[in-house]
Amino acid sequence: MFGIVRPCRHRLGEGLKTQWMAHLCGLCLALRGDHGQFARVVTNYDGLLVSVLTEAQAARATGGRRTAGPCPLRGMRTASVAQGEGARLAAAVSLVLASAKVRDHVADGDGLLARKPVALAARRVARSWGRAGARTGSAVGFDTAVLVDAVDRQIGVEALAGLGTPLLTVTEPTETATAAAFAHTAVLAGRPGNAVPLAEAGRLFGRLAHLLDAVEDRETDAASGAWNPLTATGTSLVEARRLADDALHGIRLALREVEFSDGRLAHTLLAHELRNSVDRAFGTSSCSHQSHQADVYGPPTGPYAPPGGPGGPPLPPEPPHRDRRGLIVGCLVWAGLACTCQMCCGEYEDPWSRERREGLCSQCDCDCSGCGDCCDCGDCCGNCCDGCDCGCDCGGC
Repeated sequence: MFGIVRPCRHRLGEGLKTQWMAHLCGLCLALRGDHGQFARVVTNYDGLLVSVLTEAQAARATGGRRTAGPCPLRGMRTASVAQGEGARLAAAVSLVLASAKVRDHVADGDGLLARKPVALAARRVARSWGRAGARTGSAVGFDTAVLVDAVDRQIGVEALAGLGTPLLTVTEPTETATAAAFAHTAVLAGRPGNAVPLAEAGRLFGRLAHLLDAVEDRETDAASGAWNPLTATGTSLVEARRLADDALHGIRLALREVEFSDGRLAHTLLAHELRNSVDRAFGTSSCSHQSHQADVYGPPTGPYAPPGGPGGPPLPPEPPHRDRRGLIVGCLVWAGLACTCQMCCGEYEDPWSRERREGLCSQCDCDCSGCGDCCDCGDCCGNCCDGCDCGCDCGGC
């Protein structure tokens, strides 16, 4: 999985989490249905936004969901998944952009791709994905040539960029590609009036994707000597953050101009979760609710104080110790859990320590104990958009 929008299940709530998983599984199955099992490896979190936007604009009608059979990544459970043109457009975009990503890594000679036999195989895979994406795009009326052209131009833009080159010159090809994909969701949903604001939202989303990728890879690229847009253009992290915040604000303004049938999930992902992605990349926090309360009122005491803290209740007793399994027995238990996919989804008992753990698809990289995003509803726990169209600016508390 790759992508910048990686929502936390605790912030989404049960309803939006179910919808999000339906689009994720729908993208994966659309890739398998049209292009075979191996194509599923290009499933990514950002690609499913195309499917989300298409459904969010569509009139309420049957046929947008189907029940999929048991899948190992769902712990061999069935699920309701998204289907239709939105999922297929997401698949086409994912294939073409994955093809470009592989070609870029081959050109840079990254890792194993520096070896000629591996690079040759990777080029063949990239060409196959590119052709497959073009076929699926054509089937839903989307010309993937705009994506291919953007990728080809990106190589030339990076070759000419240097100190003093505006960073937005480097991000332009990515912006153009994502703008086209977002705008086409309006065509698929029968809402042509949404094409212009969605193109703007897509353009700014592409800018953010490029920026955050550059920020997250900056130190790694410096150590390996790889090309990085921030280093190459001499752009500081302060300026990169300013551009990211401007893009976030622009996306929210653009979404307000879009006519949705049900825009809750789209708003949550592109307003709230996208803000969290920016904070994660820059190592900051967008909500100052907790720190502000501590500054004004002092640390909480009494029943509201954290356990073990000053004035708070004592920490709960440690759970009774469980006997650890031996190495061989633990390995056998691990094999059983892996074969039944309990380690992917749901809860399971650690093969060696016997502690209760959550599966990989239940884990997240955020601290959910604190304050989520705030909005005009006054809800600082990230739940405001689960039940209302708040139109918030999400600027913090």
